Amino acid sequence: MAHAFPVRVYYEDTDLAGIVYYANYLKFIERGRTEWVRSLGVDQGALRREVGIVFAVRRVEADYLRPAVFDDALVVTTRLLELGGARIELEQAVLRGEERLFVAKVVLVCLSDAGGAVRLPAAVRAKLLAG
Repeated sequence: MAHAFPVRVYYEDTDLAGIVYYANYLKFIERGRTEWVRSLGVDQGALRREVGIVFAVRRVEADYLRPAVFDDALVVTTRLLELGGARIELEQAVLRGEERLFVAKVVLVCLSDAGGAVRLPAAVRAKLLAG
């Protein structure tokens, strides 16, 4: 089941044509990922402070299907596709009602403070799989 996070399009999100600027979809899905992880009980701030681990985007494959415009009520969905040792693969979408406006496949990696890939802690893995 996908996690859903509501987003409203503000004037600042649009370009001269009055549609959402392409890079802002990446901001929308970032917020959706953050809220997905939070909803599963993972405190990313504590994870960094206490364990020295952060999640970083390694890859994004994005398709822009239809434009969103000022004042649209959108929903960002986030769904786990695959969970590896240090890798998290997600499908995210931005919807206006039932209409898919943007879809992305996002690969995250779990990094140490030194910047190297590290395995997900077992407790975090369990929470991600439970979602």
